[in-house]
Amino acid sequence: MNDMKTLGQLKASGYVSKSVKQEIRENLIRKLRNNEKIFDGLIGYDNTVIPDMERALLARHNILLLGLRGQAKTRIARQMTELLDEYIPVIAGSEINDDPLNPISRYGKDQIAEKGDDTPIEWLHRSERFVEKLATPDVTVADLIGDIDPIKAATLKLDYSDERVIHYGLLPRAHRSIFVINELPDLQPRIQVGLFNILQEGDVQIRGFKLRLPLDIQFLFTANPEDYTNRGNIVTPLKDRIGSQILTHYPKNIEDAKAITLQEAERVESDLDITIPDLILNLLERVGFVARDSEMVDEKSGVSARMSISGYENIFSAVERRLLKNNETSGAARISDLYAMIPAITGKVELVYEGEQEGPYYVAMELIGEAIKDEFEEHISEPIQIFDTNPYFIELRSWFSSGNIVELQNDASQEEFNAKMDDIPALDQIIFDYIDHPQDRILWKEFILHALCEYNVLNKEIWDDHLNFNDLLANMLDDLD
Repeated sequence: MNDMKTLGQLKASGYVSKSVKQEIRENLIRKLRNNEKIFDGLIGYDNTVIPDMERALLARHNILLLGLRGQAKTRIARQMTELLDEYIPVIAGSEINDDPLNPISRYGKDQIAEKGDDTPIEWLHRSERFVEKLATPDVTVADLIGDIDPIKAATLKLDYSDERVIHYGLLPRAHRSIFVINELPDLQPRIQVGLFNILQEGDVQIRGFKLRLPLDIQFLFTANPEDYTNRGNIVTPLKDRIGSQILTHYPKNIEDAKAITLQEAERVESDLDITIPDLILNLLERVGFVARDSEMVDEKSGVSARMSISGYENIFSAVERRLLKNNETSGAARISDLYAMIPAITGKVELVYEGEQEGPYYVAMELIGEAIKDEFEEHISEPIQIFDTNPYFIELRSWFSSGNIVELQNDASQEEFNAKMDDIPALDQIIFDYIDHPQDRILWKEFILHALCEYNVLNKEIWDDHLNFNDLLANMLDDLD
């Protein structure tokens, strides 16, 4: 169909114009009937956000996605273009994608009046029918709707009262398209008021011109919850004109969170064989879950999935660096590599007063420690009682209380690291009794040591280039001395 070049050819083909919302509705109906995937890469939303989106689009609603940062709101918005027709006809040269069968601009109407069925048309791909604007306090009505262009008036020798001197803003240029405004509360209230008529009546006014532009737009807005920021709110009359408000959310379980991180993490090309074990992935994601419940982290700010993604990339790089320094070709992440994600935590977690008093580094260490405890309790219930009754835990504690210290260098080779772990008694028996099908015996040994420190059974000292495990009581006596 996109071979047609004139209005006459378009009419002869029997082409029927549709609104953008009708386009989306019809294509969505087809995909639902064929069981096609509507939104790709949205993990954990199959029974919550995606059904809400589908219902809203079937109802031809404008939509507000409301949720904390890092909840895939922008990804959802950008994928909506896949629900548009692949190509639509527009009058050639039109600034606002005039429909050849229903032009709304002065230019489009003049073209048809002058050339009739010979009016040239172009075909616009759906990828060009997406307009996105980040709302900031400096956005003006002229940016969104338009203004008089004195240069155009002078060039064309037209009076300011002539409609042709208007420079169209983003909204008219989004005619027959999807228009997204991110962070809607940051838009000044007087600018939000300017959207009322567009949402309800589909028209705009520019500088008092007596013209009506019945714009055809699918709106999608994104916002954090209103109480997250003091910068602004969505004015109530505007919310009233938005058909559906859909709440997004963070992953509800570790498996979904892991899948998101693995999907989004940027993999660097490396000649090295680097493995991130499943236990490390579990701990990485638990840090995010712990942070969202932490009293030291601002729950209204949220903890973005980007923290886990950046943390994964840092852990991967920590393993890569160690392998390069030891001239090794393959290796896996260790529990101590979790501390490589501290820069990802401190840069992406907003602290409340108590957290600020402790400091971001302390908070990051606490979050990692709580994640280790949570994961440990997935494998060993009632750990405090077991530490005092299980003979292997008693043997392990006795070995440390006898004065033994385990020093682990951050950059130790795999051979050196394995030898250190194998020198510690009772760990193999503990793993055999409590861990189902451990894939990496050495990793689980290290994990048990870290967990015992979190329960104050052992003491852990972290230095710039190494960490020590030793007896808790002996360490306290040393401190007194």
